[in-house]
Amino acid sequence: MTSVVLTIGGSDSGGGAGIQADIKTFSVLGLHGTSALTAITAQNTLGVQQVFGLGSDVVRAQLQSITDDFPVAAAKTGMLYSAEIVAVVADHLRDKDILLVVDPVIEAEAGGRLLRPEATSALKDLLLPLAHVVTPNIFEAEALSGIAVGDKESAILAAREILDVGAGAVIVKGGHLDCTDLLATRDMSLFLPGRRVAGENHGVGCTYSAALTAFLASGCSLPQAARRAKRFVEYALLGSMRVGRGVGPVSQAAHLRAEAKRYRSQCNVPDAPDYLL
Repeated sequence: MTSVVLTIGGSDSGGGAGIQADIKTFSVLGLHGTSALTAITAQNTLGVQQVFGLGSDVVRAQLQSITDDFPVAAAKTGMLYSAEIVAVVADHLRDKDILLVVDPVIEAEAGGRLLRPEATSALKDLLLPLAHVVTPNIFEAEALSGIAVGDKESAILAAREILDVGAGAVIVKGGHLDCTDLLATRDMSLFLPGRRVAGENHGVGCTYSAALTAFLASGCSLPQAARRAKRFVEYALLGSMRVGRGVGPVSQAAHLRAEAKRYRSQCNVPDAPDYLL
């Protein structure tokens, strides 16, 4: 049976981040994606213009419908918007046998607050203790730990603070530094070097955490999943698209296009259809 994964987060009307990025990532990686919306954003490549939070009862109903039917292997959270929604998500997942990835989305890369200030405490108190892994960027790591992250040593200190809250593991993403991620558990700290690639980066954080969730649901160990998700995002950045007047979205299907080109080069069919590209 095809593995089922769940994303809990906000809708990006521009299609580059949030639920839309997650579902595209799950699909490309061969899993069936389900979703529970927490908010609807009026958003484009220039930023977030408006946010319309959904009621906690609406979120609860979606979660109930999904878990009543689907055998969810893993779930990820993104934009949770309010303390009430955080509480509903934590309450629903607490007794479920579902591996949880928490992407602590606080602000959009293009600008716009996505988590109310009072919800940060609820996130730390209620949801992080349920997380198999938390995936903050350096700014989110500071918001959760109180420690500014500017190098490897401060990343370790911030990760330890987040682990002390109860999270199983932390991946401090290094895209705003030297592209080296830190994977930390209570037993070890592992640095995962990467390369800075050119490209539009709208949705890169959502895509990374969704890919991590998909690889974990597929049976990868956490270090394996972290490495593969990092590589997946590099391809997505390299294949990013210039659409709109601001920061364009990454392309979750970029590596599929690369594979299509490779297969085309191996066959002597010069007029292969353009949709393979």
